[in-house]
Amino acid sequence: MKNASDYSKIIAGTMTWGKWGKKLSTNEMVLLMKHCMDLGITTFDHADIYGDYTTEADFGAAFQKSAIKREKVQFISKCGIQFKVASRENTVKHYDYNSRYIIWSVEQSLQKLRTEYLDLLLLHRPSPLMDPHEINEAILKLKQEGKIRQFGVSNFTPSQIKLLETTVKVEGNQVECSLTNNEVMDNGILDDCVINGRMAMAWSPLGTYFRKSSDQTKRIQRILNQLVPKYGATADQLLLAWVLRHPAKIFPVVGTVTPERIALAKAALEIHMELEDWFLLLEASIGNEVA
Repeated sequence: MKNASDYSKIIAGTMTWGKWGKKLSTNEMVLLMKHCMDLGITTFDHADIYGDYTTEADFGAAFQKSAIKREKVQFISKCGIQFKVASRENTVKHYDYNSRYIIWSVEQSLQKLRTEYLDLLLLHRPSPLMDPHEINEAILKLKQEGKIRQFGVSNFTPSQIKLLETTVKVEGNQVECSLTNNEVMDNGILDDCVINGRMAMAWSPLGTYFRKSSDQTKRIQRILNQLVPKYGATADQLLLAWVLRHPAKIFPVVGTVTPERIALAKAALEIHMELEDWFLLLEASIGNEVA
């Protein structure tokens, strides 16, 4: 049985490695993998849908070429979202958690990633039609066959997890969490991770700070301008340090493909943000004092 310590604290997100982003070549992916490995970033986050169902295969070809030993890395992937794309006969975007589909999807991911198992499988989004018995049937079979080591979810509420746990244990939850999008700190999702010992992962941990100019990001910028010299850190490092300060022991999924920014993300693990600085940033995010 794996536990959270088996994964690198910074997780390399692959969503923009392929068709949906930088369209890295095989050799560029190899170099980026090795750069991550040199930094001690050994966990790579995927989803079957990335690149319209192409990025896993692109990554897998690079992984095979890299000659990195499988036991040195951890692969996370997700399934369940059905897109309307040329490669699939879908008439509408939907979610599919039929037992047969989950098993088929995982087997597709294994084939594309050139691996015999996933360290962690996540259901990508909750569906109103989720049947916990169907899901348990698939997860039990996949675990028995050694095709997945752990099972979790992404973007699920505590009640949705509770539904699944009538049949199957949920070992992690990957959710949106950042200074600009911190609702999971108030709606019970991170509380659920702490209470039940689930691995908490944060996608988009930098939030909208670098992507959007708004009253919120301008307030945050004013505080970061004060804190950057105090901590001798960059703004993106402090945004990660803010997320890392939470007692859920969050694993940020960092999506950049820029080697320097990946190195800065790893170095952010050394920053311990002081309590009042954490609340100064929260106050800047919400626009007023905490209640």
